[in-house]
Amino acid sequence: MGNLATIRNGVNVEELEAMRARVEQEPAGAQFTFRSRVKWINRAHSQSAFGSVYGWGEEHARPVPLFLEGDEPAVLLGTDLAPTPREAALHALGACLSATYAYAAAAMGIDIASLGFDLETDADLRGFFETDPSVGPGLSQIRIKVNLACSGTPEEVEELHARAARTSPLLDAFRNPVDVRIET
Repeated sequence: MGNLATIRNGVNVEELEAMRARVEQEPAGAQFTFRSRVKWINRAHSQSAFGSVYGWGEEHARPVPLFLEGDEPAVLLGTDLAPTPREAALHALGACLSATYAYAAAAMGIDIASLGFDLETDADLRGFFETDPSVGPGLSQIRIKVNLACSGTPEEVEELHARAARTSPLLDAFRNPVDVRIET
């Protein structure tokens, strides 16, 4: 009779630990490349395609490419067919935090009963339209409310929050400048 895998928060804990060990043993293989190919459609509407990920020294093609779309609401002259890029950024951050919390909680032996995030951000159009040189075109602040119910003690929950804040890739990307290079 084989061992039953420990599944916690939908995560196979043995596979998670094996991946952590592999990262420790093969640091060069832990370097991953994620790609997106974005195509403008019309007005503010665009579509991104995601076909593969590179990691562990090889390409990992998806059986079927994945797609996301972006647009602007009518009030910002878009066609309102998809979330704005700012909303998509909030989605990406929330999705990253969800996975980070689920994996960290599983590794810590914490069962999550419910987990959600309320995210919001602000942007000032004066930066986009360059009508005020003191205002940048980007986001000024992201506010996140974590809604978590889990089996952890208050101390464990505090450590879970701290661990997620330390290890979330996109939270780190939002907090620290990322080297962005544009080719034309």
